[in-house]
Amino acid sequence: MKVLVPVKRVIDYNVKARVKADQTGVDLANVKMSMNPFCEIAVEEAVRLKEKGVATEVVIVSIGPAQAQETIRTALAMGGDRGVLIQADADLEPLAVAKLLKAVAEDEKADLVLMGKQAIDGDNNAVGQMLSALLGWPQATFASKVEVEGGKATVTREVDGGLQVLEVALPAVITADLRLNEPRYASLPNIMKAKKKEIATKTTGDYSVDVAPRLTVVKVTEPAKRSAGIKVEDAAQLVAKLKTEAGVL
Repeated sequence: MKVLVPVKRVIDYNVKARVKADQTGVDLANVKMSMNPFCEIAVEEAVRLKEKGVATEVVIVSIGPAQAQETIRTALAMGGDRGVLIQADADLEPLAVAKLLKAVAEDEKADLVLMGKQAIDGDNNAVGQMLSALLGWPQATFASKVEVEGGKATVTREVDGGLQVLEVALPAVITADLRLNEPRYASLPNIMKAKKKEIATKTTGDYSVDVAPRLTVVKVTEPAKRSAGIKVEDAAQLVAKLKTEAGVL
């Protein structure tokens, strides 16, 4: 079974994002970048499937600038077998990403696409669902547990009311949630081995996919700064302030 794992290069989650002075987007100059945390979880789960003997090959794919090779190398050091980089200078919209991943999945004849539920930069949570629709494959999103056996995947997913268990026939698309696993740290020997693993470089034009943007960013602003709280003497004063000042009662 071949598992395809898309990964995205994003601003490191420890870094505070800054908005450009002209408010056209987020400033990426001299900012530490790393693999999207949900993508790390997906890579870890795919590697675990391989260690169990369920998966035979884990293919890592990333869509982004040339520097995204570093993100792929990290995934290869975690246990991926080879990588595919589709170079794109602009940050593509979810629909364009889904179209490219569809082409890669068909080209690779993947049996399972295992990916993060969302990227922490755009927070769209859309590519997995779009990819499932384009491929015509079943989907199981927000997975907190995945078991694959006999051409089927049993997925436990987190919903508002608790847990839901789904069974989907392969090939399928599964998106990973935060509690699916704890990603491993790549060891130094594996980092060295990853440098020798194959990364095929493609362009969006190689797949004859329309990646033209459908949306226009009007303005990006930082969240309003929170004002300091106040102390009240008793419940009556609290209720009065909620009525007269906060206007929530």
